[in-house]
Amino acid sequence: MYVETFYTAWPFVICIVMLFIIGIYCILATLNLIRALIGIEILIKGVTLLLVLVGFHAGRPALTQSLVLTFIVIEVVIMTVAVGVVLGIHNHHKSLDARNIRKLKG
Repeated sequence: MYVETFYTAWPFVICIVMLFIIGIYCILATLNLIRALIGIEILIKGVTLLLVLVGFHAGRPALTQSLVLTFIVIEVVIMTVAVGVVLGIHNHHKSLDARNIRKLKG
């Protein structure tokens, strides 16, 4: 049983790890706020794939589907608010540089 699980899961595990690495790199290596949001989105897609993989191997597809659907809805709301904040910073500073956030007062 565990050998079959290993053979079916290792490509997904590799994809999950690659998504985590790419997402963290995008967040840490750039000062552009849009690129940082794209990195967060890639990282969240890795978490979603991890939830699907764990649910598949636990044998609880209904619970996994409901968790992933809820997670996607929460992700869309968070990204919408984040894009609104980034657009507000862009309108105020005419730049998407993350160093401009330190200049905000309020």
